[in-house]
Amino acid sequence: MMQGKIIKGIAGFYYVHVVHSGIYECKAKGIFRSKKIKPLVGDNVKIDIIDETNHIGNIIEITERTNELIRPAVANINQSLVVFAVMKPNPNINLLDRFLVMMERQNIPVIICFNKTDLAEEDDIISLKNIYVNAGYHVIFTSTINGNGVEDVKRMLMGKTTALAGPSGVGKSSMLNAIIPDANSQTGVISEKIGRGKNTTRHTEIFNLEDDTYIMDTPGFTSLYSNDFEKECLKEYFPEFREYEGKCRFSGCVHENEPDCAVKEALNNGIINKSRYDNYLIMLDEIKNRKKY
Repeated sequence: MMQGKIIKGIAGFYYVHVVHSGIYECKAKGIFRSKKIKPLVGDNVKIDIIDETNHIGNIIEITERTNELIRPAVANINQSLVVFAVMKPNPNINLLDRFLVMMERQNIPVIICFNKTDLAEEDDIISLKNIYVNAGYHVIFTSTINGNGVEDVKRMLMGKTTALAGPSGVGKSSMLNAIIPDANSQTGVISEKIGRGKNTTRHTEIFNLEDDTYIMDTPGFTSLYSNDFEKECLKEYFPEFREYEGKCRFSGCVHENEPDCAVKEALNNGIINKSRYDNYLIMLDEIKNRKKY
């Protein structure tokens, strides 16, 4: 019996990476179906080896999950690395803030990576840094062209399973290749096993950086956000609001139109960033106006 991590799942086959042993093509035992348990990418599993030569086995146990995302359907994420460009394209701050809300809901720490610093002016970098460092996030500025910041990113990944996310055009693939130079060859190993080109379908996939360090490339970034929660909860997902909890006149203050609101006072004093607060109001309005079914 061996222990490993599911790095990809296609058509009932699960590809399990075992440190120092490689990737095993596995089926899940029927007991999981009877219990209505579906193995997920990111699951830590125990496998029985059926054929060592061809690296074939069966999943016999799924260890307890620390967390589970629905979109994408993955488990056991320690942190997320979200990549945006400083420019070309200009960062969609509203989209970034929505992603941050989703990670806050799951209690998943986020590293914000602003790429393409080789194209940026210093003022652009300082502006973004002020917004998100002051909001409580770890921010790294990188360029995959000249390599600036890439080693800082690698250090933040060590010993963890990290979800890599970001919209198209920001250099996410370049970042993945800079972090894991053999990412394409890792994909090729599985593609060869299942007899199809690596670009035929787009699935969530985990790459092994070294030993117990994994990075998960998550497609479908723009569909991650969901506002299926009550308006009173949204403020909990903005870290910079937390120190003002209990300091407003009204205990149920959602920091919108209420008088004597500590968050709005911090906003007026320049402590809370206006773009973050504006995006909070946009999301709050969407929650209030969504149709109830």
